[in-house]
Amino acid sequence: VQLQASGGGSVQAGDSLRLSCAASGRSISSYDMGWFRHVPGKPREFVAAIKSTSSNEYYADSVKGRFTISRDNAKNTVYLQMTSLKTADTAVYYCTKGSTKGQGTLVTVSS
Repeated sequence: VQLQASGGGSVQAGDSLRLSCAASGRSISSYDMGWFRHVPGKPREFVAAIKSTSSNEYYADSVKGRFTISRDNAKNTVYLQMTSLKTADTAVYYCTKGSTKGQGTLVTVSS
């Protein structure tokens, strides 16, 4: 499976963005999916995850209450709705399926 994230950009603190992760090559409907982020020089950071049936969602404490992960299995796509963005959210965001990591999308939040 190939994963391609999109929707990143440059925004102001307090703004919102919605990231998308389009999967191709095989269906992701049976798999748990996740979002991670990476800032150069820092360890990769877990952001959010969602079960295959959308029955459970998990969030890092740093984004809980501000970010929402969702999925549309019919579109083979996972989303990350980000609100009340902070400068600390600046990073490259990418989605994952198990150990498979897709191409990321850069989110830059300025004050």
